[in-house]
Amino acid sequence: MNNDQLKGRIEQAKGKVKEVAGKVVGSEKLETEGRVDQVTGKTQATYGDAKEKAKDLIDKT
Repeated sequence: MNNDQLKGRIEQAKGKVKEVAGKVVGSEKLETEGRVDQVTGKTQATYGDAKEKAKDLIDKT
């Protein structure tokens, strides 16, 4: 697991916590921030996944 994968998944988890907290306290702003954090994290994790796959392909050749 590379750094981008790890950071992305942590960001996704933080975003989910924010979203749920926003729902609980009735804060639409916090809920939206959580969703944005999740998308950001997903993007970073996907980038990390792609880097890892490319590295694996290079190592196999």
